[in-house]
Order: sequence, then structure tokens, then C-alpha cells
Amino acid sequence: MLQRVDLGDRIAIARAPELAVTGFAEDTLVRCALQRLARDAGVEPLWRATILKRIPVTAGLGGGSSDAATALRLANETLERPLPPADLHALAASLGADVPLFLTDGPQLGRGDGSELTPLDLPQDYWVVLVLPDGSRKISTEDVYRRFDERGGGAGARDRFAELDRALAGIRRPRDLAALPSNDLASSPLADELRTLGAFRADVSGSGPAVYGLFHHRRAALAARRALASRGRTWLTVPVWYG
Repeated sequence: MLQRVDLGDRIAIARAPELAVTGFAEDTLVRCALQRLARDAGVEPLWRATILKRIPVTAGLGGGSSDAATALRLANETLERPLPPADLHALAASLGADVPLFLTDGPQLGRGDGSELTPLDLPQDYWVVLVLPDGSRKISTEDVYRRFDERGGGAGARDRFAELDRALAGIRRPRDLAALPSNDLASSPLADELRTLGAFRADVSGSGPAVYGLFHHRRAALAARRALASRGRTWLTVPVWYG
């Protein structure tokens, strides 16, 4: 399940004499996205992209993917003949399985490699505490899936998908999100701490290392954030429906 939250980078796109990406020296994905858009549209990549980073890098929070999708959407709007949505989705999927999410509205269920999206009608009235532990290191996605395969993680996949579908069908209120299956790819003791602090659901985001906790009330979420402030970087945020 894929859900956006109100913690985002800022991307600006403007016409320019040549392709340039400023504001984030480590970027490769936005530049690649704009190059591929120009190639598929049959034009020169004459844009300047300016990135203002707020999402921590390599935290499992989709920062690079959301930047690439936003750059694609904004640059596509400047074209005389913009790519149709299906073509833009396919281009986004070629950049990363979670990039197409950020071209859609609302929570989505990702199947296949994650880029086959189905809209979900889920509650949005809760608070989210994000924690990026100090000293944590992002493991490459390739290594995450290799370790998953080595421990036989694919066994029983059909049963887990059925469990997920049953849980999704029963969600009416925020607390029903607790019934969703846990993350198969990664775990963290911080999730247990967040539950102890009152989260009705807590888990690793993506392949980590960031961890999230969902709370009914802002006061409890703020208290949990303060309690974990010494453990790493923390944020208090909320779900958002639109990109």
C-alpha cells in the first residue's frame, strides 16, 4: 500500500537554454527523467529544474521518486504536445517502480513490481510520526530483495496477498489500518517503541531505514515525537490525497 504524506520536496521547472538541475548536487533521477521525457516527446531537454530538499535522502520515503515524477509532470505541461497519461506513467515506471505513484491522487495499491496501481479509498484522518534513526544506513533495493529471496520470503506470497486484500476490504476507520500485514522487507525495534508510545500501527517505510507510527490524536503523536527525538531525525506529518 502506498500513501503520500505532507512532507515533500519542492520542485520548480522553467524553460532554459540547456538542461540544468540545481539545488541538490546529488540528483541523478530528475535529470534522467527530463532527458527521457525529451527523448520520448522528440524535443530537446531545455529545462532548468530547481530542487528544494526536505525529504531525507535514502530513507525509504520516496523522495527521489516524488522529485522525478513532479519534474516529469511539470515539464510535460510545458510541451506543445504533452505525452498522454498512459505514456507518462510508462516513462515514470521505467525510472523506478514507485515513481508512477506520484502522478496519481490518493492512496494506491501497487502490484507486480509496484508500478501497477489501483486506487484505494482509505481513511486520511490520522497523524504520522516519522523517525530516521541516527547512524542508519540505506541498503540498496537490490540487496534488500536479494536478502528477502535468500530467507525464502517469497514462500506463501499468495496467502499474504489474500490477507492484504481481506484487510483492505475491512478498513473503515484509521484504527483498521492496524490489520494490514507487516512489512515483509524490513523490520525495526523502533516500530515496537512507537506502538508502546500509542501508535495504532507502526512499521518500516519501504525498505527502510525510516520508520512510521500512526496516531489518532496530535497530542499523542507530538509526545511520541518528543520521546524519540534523541534517537534520530523526526517529523510530524499527515496523509495527503493530492500530489
